[in-house]
Amino acid sequence: QVRLVESGGGLVQAGGSLRLSCAASGVTFSIYTMAWFRQAPGQVREFVAAIVELTDTYYSDSVKGRFTISTDNAKTTLYLQMNNLKPDDTAVYYCASKWGRNSRLMTTTQFYTSWGQGTQVTVSS
Repeated sequence: QVRLVESGGGLVQAGGSLRLSCAASGVTFSIYTMAWFRQAPGQVREFVAAIVELTDTYYSDSVKGRFTISTDNAKTTLYLQMNNLKPDDTAVYYCASKWGRNSRLMTTTQFYTSWGQGTQVTVSS
């Protein structure tokens, strides 16, 4: 059974940094697509970044160059390093997982079969 638990959210000033963590159990990163999504109040949940089978990384245009998705050496924790944060980055951030890969669907919420509970990130101006 897959379990994903996010942590690391908080309040930060614009221009600051945060690192989110997703402790994962029941998944094998080398054969999974692992992703971060976010959802701001009144908005749909949107794709942020993904790492596919530990080989390929993808980012939304809005975070490219500022955020980095990675895993730890033990392959049990997914990270999202967020630098140069902006007020528009304010949202609840979710970790998601799916066995296998699909380059066409991986930016959609429907692709993923497991989700964490989310962690709040608030960026003040």
